[in-house]
Amino acid sequence: MGYLKLLVVKDFKSWRGEQLIGPFMRFNCIIGPNGSGKSNIMDAVSFVMCEKISNLRVKSVRELIHGAHVGKPVSSTASVKMVYCEEDGEEKTFSRVIRGSCSEFYFNDKSVSRSAYISELEKVGILVKARNFLIFQGTVESIAMKKPKERTQLFEQISNSWEYAEDYEQKKKKMQQAEQDAQFNYNKKKSVAAERKQAKMEKEEAEHYQMLLKELDEERIQRQLFRLYHNEKHIDFQKKNLDEKNMEASIKKESLSAAEDAFRAKKKVLGVLNRDQQNMEKEMKTLEASLIQQRPLYIKAKENTSYQIKKVEMSKKSLRDKEKSCDKEKQNIKELEIELDDIEKAWRAFEKKTEEEILKRAARVELGDRQLERYKELKEIARKKVATLTQQLEKHRWEDKADQERLKLNQRKKQEVQENIKRAVEQIEEHKKRIEKLEEYAKMCTESLAEKKQQEEVLTKEVENATKRMAEVNEELNKIVGELQNAKIDYHEGRRQQMKAEILESLKRLYPDSVFGRLLDLCHPIHKKYQLAVTKVFSRYMTAIVVATEKTAKDCIRFLKQERAEPETFLALDYLDVRPINEKLREIKGAKMLVDVVQTPFAPLKKVIQFVSGNGLVCETVKEAKQIAFDGPVRLKTVALDGTLFLKSGVISGGSSDLRVKARCWDEKEMNKMKERRDSLIHELKDLMKIKRKETDLKQLYAQCHGIQMRLKYSQTELELIKKKHLANLYTEKSKLESELVNIESQHDMLNEGIAQRKEKIEEFQKKINEAEDAVFREFCEEIGIENIRVYEQEHVRQQEEIDKRRLEFENQKTRLNFQLEYNRDHLQKLTNAVSKLRETIRKDEAEIIGLQKDEEKFLKKVNELAKEQEHLKDRLNVHKSEVIKTQKEVEELRKTMLALNREATKLQKEATAIETSLEEKRLRRHNMLLECKVQDLKIKLLFGSLDDISEIELGTETEGTETTSSIYGREEAIQIDYSSLAEDLKELESHKEIEDHLNQMQQEIKAKENTLMKTAAPNLRAGEKLQIARDKFQESIDAFESSRKEARTCKQEFEEVKKRRYELFSRCFEHASVAIDQIYKKLCRNNSAQAFLSPENPEEPYLEGIGFNCVAPGKRFMPMDCLSGGEKSVAALALVFAIHSFRPAPFFVLDEIDAALDNTNIDKVSSFIREQAHERFQMIVISLKEEFYSKADALIGVCPERDDFMFSQVLTLDLTQYPDTDDQERKEKHKHSSVSE
Repeated sequence: MGYLKLLVVKDFKSWRGEQLIGPFMRFNCIIGPNGSGKSNIMDAVSFVMCEKISNLRVKSVRELIHGAHVGKPVSSTASVKMVYCEEDGEEKTFSRVIRGSCSEFYFNDKSVSRSAYISELEKVGILVKARNFLIFQGTVESIAMKKPKERTQLFEQISNSWEYAEDYEQKKKKMQQAEQDAQFNYNKKKSVAAERKQAKMEKEEAEHYQMLLKELDEERIQRQLFRLYHNEKHIDFQKKNLDEKNMEASIKKESLSAAEDAFRAKKKVLGVLNRDQQNMEKEMKTLEASLIQQRPLYIKAKENTSYQIKKVEMSKKSLRDKEKSCDKEKQNIKELEIELDDIEKAWRAFEKKTEEEILKRAARVELGDRQLERYKELKEIARKKVATLTQQLEKHRWEDKADQERLKLNQRKKQEVQENIKRAVEQIEEHKKRIEKLEEYAKMCTESLAEKKQQEEVLTKEVENATKRMAEVNEELNKIVGELQNAKIDYHEGRRQQMKAEILESLKRLYPDSVFGRLLDLCHPIHKKYQLAVTKVFSRYMTAIVVATEKTAKDCIRFLKQERAEPETFLALDYLDVRPINEKLREIKGAKMLVDVVQTPFAPLKKVIQFVSGNGLVCETVKEAKQIAFDGPVRLKTVALDGTLFLKSGVISGGSSDLRVKARCWDEKEMNKMKERRDSLIHELKDLMKIKRKETDLKQLYAQCHGIQMRLKYSQTELELIKKKHLANLYTEKSKLESELVNIESQHDMLNEGIAQRKEKIEEFQKKINEAEDAVFREFCEEIGIENIRVYEQEHVRQQEEIDKRRLEFENQKTRLNFQLEYNRDHLQKLTNAVSKLRETIRKDEAEIIGLQKDEEKFLKKVNELAKEQEHLKDRLNVHKSEVIKTQKEVEELRKTMLALNREATKLQKEATAIETSLEEKRLRRHNMLLECKVQDLKIKLLFGSLDDISEIELGTETEGTETTSSIYGREEAIQIDYSSLAEDLKELESHKEIEDHLNQMQQEIKAKENTLMKTAAPNLRAGEKLQIARDKFQESIDAFESSRKEARTCKQEFEEVKKRRYELFSRCFEHASVAIDQIYKKLCRNNSAQAFLSPENPEEPYLEGIGFNCVAPGKRFMPMDCLSGGEKSVAALALVFAIHSFRPAPFFVLDEIDAALDNTNIDKVSSFIREQAHERFQMIVISLKEEFYSKADALIGVCPERDDFMFSQVLTLDLTQYPDTDDQERKEKHKHSSVSE
């Protein structure tokens, strides 16, 4: 291949006079400061290669003359001359001279036309339009970022397929027009064929029309005969059925009448028995009344006797108690004073807490700010308006409250006095019996106490053990429940999961030694953090069933098919092809082998885990997983803890919520175990609770022992007091208490009267205040939607009332304690006075006991006589009741029989009515069918009567039962129809469904024929003539269609030829570039992992659509071209440029500052590649400002600026081959044949 030897410029842009640039070597770099004119060399080369003037950074050709840019051109002409040397040493010169506003072209110093000039350039491999010999400054990245369509145009220019573009479009339009003409003629032929067919159909329809009319009338007659036949058949059946139902109803009515007579007779007997029973019960009540009257007298006499005996005993006891009570009262007074102090402290604390709550409650406002301000204003108006009434009301309420407190105090005093009177009476009655019982009771208590103590010891030990164990169980149970709640597991197996579990259990039963279970049940991650990662890698194998052999797996699959169960995945241990583990992967920092984070107690399962996991690695973060997967010398399969999976192919699969749901299966396994443990603990806890509930029994034992001890103590004390002291002056104390009670009751009546009067006044004042407030708040209440303002305030008032209620409780407790304290002090004084009176009382009571015992014996005798008489009457009443019950059962049986007969008779009557209704309906239908035949003039054959006898009144359900209807039905029953023309199979139909189905079928056939007649037009008399015309037109359309189809076929063949030539040229270039670009890009990157590829958007006709261009830089994942860095884009663009250039390479390549966006590493790679290409393939001329680049050139061409009136450029050359570097020897050997002397 030849090369550019020299470039001679004269007065061109910044070059003054005639300047010789060169000689050029295989790899040349043009260097110099900015603004010195380096790019003008590029413009000179472009100019002499016929580049457009607009691409040379000027507007007109005159501006290319030196000095023209400042308005001082040094000459009227300028020229650029290129000396090109062929491989055999032959030199060719190409010159372009500016004369005026035009350019002249010279080849070998001979003037030629522009087209001849371009042709000579193409002969040496320079394509002007494709611009395959230069890259302008700043266009490197734009080449990579070209739009797909622009990239297609570049390929068309390089491949010359653009030359066929115009012819392609013309042929395509001509082909489309021919196809449209052919389609038009085809549609026309179809239209004419349809007209011919229509004419033929009109002729056939005219012949067919009369036949349809005849068939339609016949089918209508058959349908009406069919309906009438089965209607009469149903009428006869209903008449017979009606007679049977009427007979059955008559029989049932007779049975019902007999049952009613028997029921009335039995009920009369029951009435007599009930009256006798009532008389006996009345007599019984009389005896009971007498017994009730006498028994209290006896009891009263007995109680009086007992009372007097107890009274004496209690008087003696009371004497002892009084002295003891004095000491006890002193102790009580001291305790009451302490309790009173505690109440006051609690009250103060409550008031403090109430103040805090009021402050908090004030912050909560239910109304809006504006409404609240309005409420406060209205409340202030209402307060001023009712101020006087409010003061009076509050005065009355305080007075009422004071009276209420006094009333409650009086009630408490009255209750206490009544209790004291009762207590005094009980003491008098009980003292007489007390001494005898106390000694016996003390002995019994001692024995019971020893027994209870023994039971207490046994039960105490049992409860203590249960309590200790319950604490342990509760602690463990709380822990398990907490874990279950934290896991948020609500695992309820649906029907589908349940069926899958049942299938697995069935397989285990069938093959117990070969089916091991599902993979997720046989293994688990060593830590919860690995669950998502393991779930992602296991994927579809999570629920796979592990079996021993391939045969077992096939048998299981056969079983699933038989059971029609869902498909399952089986992992057979003897069938798995497991790859060996790469032990070196365990040495990678920040990653673990997936097989190392899954553990299983089942040793053979390790083979399955190894098969599913492979040599996958688990990393802590996504960043680490990505780095280990793609940045190493070999791509690896990695997965992050969040489930992001990186495959060797470059596919990245992220985690998802669905993955988290699947990963819950590991938790569910643990949850199932915890649930089983939870259920076990709950069951144990229930058993322990049963023992713990015995604590109540233990407490009862404690209480019983304590009670027995206390009762024993009290009994002994009481026994001692009763024996040593006498009942004294209890009656005197009772008399004083009764006097005190009378005084209290009189005070109580006075307070009640005052409260009642004051309540009326309070209600009157409250009513006036409410009326005044309602007047003020009326509009406000309507605004907020309440009845009155008290509805709103009650919520706040209620809270205040609760506080007042609590204050009142404190006040009541304080009042009660003060009163109790006062009472205890008074009682202490009374006890002291009562001791002296008890002895006199005991003496009088003992004399009275003797008379009371005589009265008791008399009343006892009378009571025994009445009780004996009552028992005899009770026996007689029981016998009579049995007889009444028996009679009631007989009456009930008769009632049931009567009701059953009545229901049956009613049912039969309803059935008969229904049959009559159905019969009338059938008669109505027969009338309407006959009327329809008459109106439609259907000629049905009659054996007797005439259709003229049919009334033309169309009957309906509203006319039934009238005389007109009956007479019409009577006349129509005389009409007999001849059904001989009706088919026998139609007569034999029985079921209603068959009849209706056949009737619908007949109706559909009639309707179809009616529709056919409606759609069929009247016969056309000229149908034959019309048919002949249509046939002639059809033949003409066939001829036109065949002609247009041949023309379309010819056009398509011509288009396919042009398309084929264009496709072959384009594809040859594209396929060459597609293969070359990847190799070139790898060489530029010095890395075989780098990838570059071209992809057509339209593979069938790629020149019609765009061409995609993508690169994958070494160590990076795939990304769009616009996401690459500037250096990466430049390298990618150069790869594309060199790939295209390699298809139709120019003998030299001029590049302007292609290293602008490259870093040192990429400069080294690109410069090495260019040097290699320059020495092996074609000459390179590069404009560069970077030493790292031009230091590797064979020759440097330095451009420096000089100034006088304006700047002009000078040129210096330097042969770098004289200064060898480390690659010098190799470079000399490769390129000695292409060296150029200076």
